[in-house]
Amino acid sequence: MTMRIRWAKARSARYLLGGLLLALAGWGFWWEPASLSTREYDLSLPGWPASARDLRIAVLADLHTGSPHNDLEKLEDVVLATNRAHPDLILLAGDFVIQGVVGGHFVEPEASARILRSLKATLGVYAVLGNHDWWLDGARVRKALEAEGIPVLEDRAIPLLFNRTPIWLAGVSDFWEAAHDVRRALKGVDEASPLLVVTHNPDVFPEIPKRVALTIAGHTHGGQVALPGLGRPVVPSQFGERYAIGHIVEGGRHLFVSTGIGTSILPVRFRVPPEISILTIRSAVPLSQPSS
Repeated sequence: MTMRIRWAKARSARYLLGGLLLALAGWGFWWEPASLSTREYDLSLPGWPASARDLRIAVLADLHTGSPHNDLEKLEDVVLATNRAHPDLILLAGDFVIQGVVGGHFVEPEASARILRSLKATLGVYAVLGNHDWWLDGARVRKALEAEGIPVLEDRAIPLLFNRTPIWLAGVSDFWEAAHDVRRALKGVDEASPLLVVTHNPDVFPEIPKRVALTIAGHTHGGQVALPGLGRPVVPSQFGERYAIGHIVEGGRHLFVSTGIGTSILPVRFRVPPEISILTIRSAVPLSQPSS
């Protein structure tokens, strides 16, 4: 009788473990990668003018159209959800296409660009290219976007005007596959005006000067997997988890890295859901000095 009880308990434990593993696999390979959320962030930036406070920036990174759960119909959902957030500015942080992901298929950049042209923001929609775009054909992806009215900022800057306040936006090209010439990107920028930088790969961040109020990037997908107590096993960065996700402050400089929308290599996400990142820029209030 005792042996039968032990055998029954062991069988129950195996069933429980099998069910748990099946649930985790469903979560990581289906439910979470197929999800889509719009997540709001408040970022207080030192030196950001009060006249330009509450600037809302939508960041769409790593769309990877053609990866599992990310077809053209899903891209239309992304556009609709982004427009519902009523951003002042929309930044597309590269990797519009995908190669080599398990269960995925190639989608022409022209097809994605035709959908992205429906994005609406008062200050406009701007893009940079990512490593996957260059692996396909950077010139082709750029042409597809610009044919639909989306400027691609490869190592160049443009002036914007928000609440009568001049703001500069600079695009730095991909760290791996392009020149990523920061000096060229910032050439001609008015040093008295607040400055934003958008790039694909956050590994360029150490080269960004302190005068830049905020650098915005993607590329890492937040590692796609975050294991409790173990961290993110795979982050495509020479700095490991240092620039993997979210708002990072380093040496008084500010970086935001979006988790992105699609997947790469393996179609898995676990505790790193895809998101449309909405950044609301605040003015950092300086601490009052103690009276002498």
